[in-house]
Amino acid sequence: MLCIKTKKYSIMGLIKTAIIGAAVYGVIKYVTKKDVNGKSIVDDLKENAPKWVDEAKRIKDDFIAERRIYDEPI
Repeated sequence: MLCIKTKKYSIMGLIKTAIIGAAVYGVIKYVTKKDVNGKSIVDDLKENAPKWVDEAKRIKDDFIAERRIYDEPI
């Protein structure tokens, strides 16, 4: 009985690994697929990431400056 359970779990683990691998492959294929303009999602991320980082830094600085105004004693 113990051998059957071990074999069952190893087969289930193999099936689970195959499903996860297929899902990862599908995501990578989708993300790197070129659209009509010849750009992929990865290309868009690489292009826009510096803008998003700068905007996030600006928002953080604004938040910190606003907190300092409210935290100052009167």
